[in-house]
Amino acid sequence: MTETDAAEAVRYRVTGMDCSACAAKIEAAARSIAGVRDAKVSIASQEMTLRTENGTAPLPEVERSITGLGYRLARVDEGEDDDKIPDLSHVTPAYKRALWIVVLLNAGYGIVEIVGGFLAGSQSVKADALDFIGDGVISFLGLMAVGWGLAARAKAALLQGIFLGVLGTGVLVGTAYRVLVQQQPEAELMGILALVGLVVNVMAAVALLPHRQGDANVRAVWLFSRNDAIGNVAVIVAAVLVAWTQTPWPDLVVAVIIAALFLQSSFSIIRDARNDLSATASSSN
Repeated sequence: MTETDAAEAVRYRVTGMDCSACAAKIEAAARSIAGVRDAKVSIASQEMTLRTENGTAPLPEVERSITGLGYRLARVDEGEDDDKIPDLSHVTPAYKRALWIVVLLNAGYGIVEIVGGFLAGSQSVKADALDFIGDGVISFLGLMAVGWGLAARAKAALLQGIFLGVLGTGVLVGTAYRVLVQQQPEAELMGILALVGLVVNVMAAVALLPHRQGDANVRAVWLFSRNDAIGNVAVIVAAVLVAWTQTPWPDLVVAVIIAALFLQSSFSIIRDARNDLSATASSSN
């Protein structure tokens, strides 16, 4: 990077991202503004790096465009240390309790649903369990990463992305096996597990309700709970179709969709975490 490029780079912390699709949407919105040379969003560090053309300053327009999509931006001051501890005034005991509740709800029910998926012979239930386990890991990271610098957050996100990728790959491999050796899942148990999962997601959302305008971690967890409820509904629909068609195909199709989306997010986390680690290594040299 040249000195000119470095001078033109502007960094923002982004609140409200919950997947790689959000990052892509933010990048597209920023790049559509005249005078913006490039925009790169990391879902690992929850930051956007913006580069503008020489002599132009479209930052207010960029900020309006992105906040209009429902995200919030906080400017990172030039020269600010990546390992500087941010403002922690929002980290109250109630905030921490809410995150611990979400961790226990998601991780606990994820384990229950994995076991239930095997009992029901349902791949979509196992894939849905990934969302719960993934959210538990993400919530735990959000709790542990309070006050961490960029490098520490990137390392934690890298481990998280690898862990989630292994889980997603396992479900896809299991689903491929089920395509070859088809087994009729128990539609009733599938539906019950998905309904209970929906209740768990609502409970997690209620726990976070007072904190939904908090920092990027808690806002992201709030959105994860909302989006996972959609996954629960998809499994319920699959259960109904399995019972109606008396075939396992609805279960397998939903499993592939959920696991594929899960893997996409995992790969995006790993990619962004590695880029963040490279950036911190370069800045320290």
